[in-house]
Amino acid sequence: MTRTPDLRSPEHAAGAETRVPGPIVTPVFMALGVVAAVGMAIVAWRFIFGIGSVTALNDGYPWGIWIAFDVVVGTAIACGGYAMAIVVYVFNKGRYHSLVRSAILTAGLGYSLAGFAVVIDLGRFWNMWKLPIYFWNWHLTSILLEVALCIMLYSLVVWIELAPAFLQKAREEGRGRWREIGERWTPRIEKALPWLIALGVLLPTMHQSSLGSLMLLAGPKMHALWFTPFLPLLFLLTAFSIGFAGVVLEATLSSRAFGRQPPTELLRGLAKPTGWVMLAWVAIRLGDLAVSGNLGAVTAFDGMSWLFLFEMALFSVAGVGLLNPRWTRSHRKLVRLSLVAVFAGGLYRISVFLIAYNPGRGYSYFPAVTEILVTAGLVATEVMLFIVLVKTFPILHGEAAAIPRRTSSPSATPQEA
Repeated sequence: MTRTPDLRSPEHAAGAETRVPGPIVTPVFMALGVVAAVGMAIVAWRFIFGIGSVTALNDGYPWGIWIAFDVVVGTAIACGGYAMAIVVYVFNKGRYHSLVRSAILTAGLGYSLAGFAVVIDLGRFWNMWKLPIYFWNWHLTSILLEVALCIMLYSLVVWIELAPAFLQKAREEGRGRWREIGERWTPRIEKALPWLIALGVLLPTMHQSSLGSLMLLAGPKMHALWFTPFLPLLFLLTAFSIGFAGVVLEATLSSRAFGRQPPTELLRGLAKPTGWVMLAWVAIRLGDLAVSGNLGAVTAFDGMSWLFLFEMALFSVAGVGLLNPRWTRSHRKLVRLSLVAVFAGGLYRISVFLIAYNPGRGYSYFPAVTEILVTAGLVATEVMLFIVLVKTFPILHGEAAAIPRRTSSPSATPQEA
């Protein structure tokens, strides 16, 4: 009989996670700050002079890189928290619990900044506050409404899921009122965790599949190699594959940057589910093309067919590689395969939203330099916030490696990343 996970058992209890020592403001942090400042300055310009002053959008392409990359791909990378919640709490794999907090932090930052990207992209952004409040005006058959509400609610849920890290710091290091808040609210949050986790599984399932449903509205404007009624399922599968692979990359990069040993054995255990999901995606896509009679478009050998073959090759190589123990035995190869998995899923999503979409009438779109700078600024902001939070609150699991003594060498220590 399968044991129901006890969220308050030792393997799920807070305390194994620690705060990363070392200064927050480092040369790397300041460099990220410059990129973030440039991006935010352009955002301010956009809010003052309108969206047309900083984008290459037009009547044929009402959304561009801010939606395709920052939202559609960004939320998929942030699905690491969603994927780990399913592994730990649904499939009862408690040994992966040490990866949950950092994955949830990535999800919270990714979804929050994706929501900010939506605000930047909206023409009448000042009306956005009405969306969750004016429920009597909701169009209940609108896919965009469902996506917007789910993203808003999930952003709130993941930050509440991360609350035990904030409360742990209040209990252990706080004084007076802050310590009292930590002691009082920790059991309340723990009691609510099963409901929060259930929402944390349901909401991404709904809106990640709905991102695919949204592009069903494109109909004949989308290339035949990408248009399929299975778009919702294909988008959901890429959310899993990108989410799992994103956990591998985040755990590896943060461990290396902060002088910790990467949890190689745990990360290796995520390879098989990622590989099976990616090969299932390949099988569904090829089967759908065969049934719909569009498989012949693959042999057109034009730009779109080559893009399709490139996507299929990426998914196939990553899927087969992640299922091969000889490849995943090496941590370096595991990281490389995870990079391929993230790139494959991201390219597919961008293809659906931008490349394979053709509004006709001679419309074309390529992101303006200012759009790219805003995207770079959002990514830099996310990394900066990640650094601040892991160095302030107990989020990363395990003890840090010893900080080497500063020598005459000008190179920074790992903790100064």
